[in-house]
Amino acid sequence: MAIRSNHYDVAFEELLREMRRPYVAVDERRRALAQEASLKSFDFVVYSPRGSNLLVDVKGRRFPTASHCWENWASQEDIDSLLQWEQVFGENFRSLLLFTYELTEPRWWSRHSLVWEFRQRKYAFYGVWVRDYAAAMTQRSAKWDTVTLPAAQFRQLRKEVFDVL
Repeated sequence: MAIRSNHYDVAFEELLREMRRPYVAVDERRRALAQEASLKSFDFVVYSPRGSNLLVDVKGRRFPTASHCWENWASQEDIDSLLQWEQVFGENFRSLLLFTYELTEPRWWSRHSLVWEFRQRKYAFYGVWVRDYAAAMTQRSAKWDTVTLPAAQFRQLRKEVFDVL
């Protein structure tokens, strides 16, 4: 199951329930072995009535941060594992990084087409296909083995949550 103490995961799960999308929350406490490699877990399998089913890794971020409006970093391990999970699940599954932004100030609400309120917090959701992210990412930190997209690239690749669910 998804981490229930993570408000970003819980908010997304509630959105799935409201949309009546079938999903399975993945038990993140366990790592899976595939082809003798340990794969980092993702958060949700979401079944889509419109196309590929989704392997969703929720990335919770605040909007904005002191230095950046569109924080979108991930670990290299996140990207590598999600690409391998696509192979494990097969052709009808597609990996998605779902950036779930907690909107910290009302003045930012109008920048988002969907503002989701849950437990007295406001969120905006944007998905980026992992294959697209991997093709455009740059290294953020060698020490932490993290990658990112420049803000302009992120705005180009991101999808509204209703466009991917």
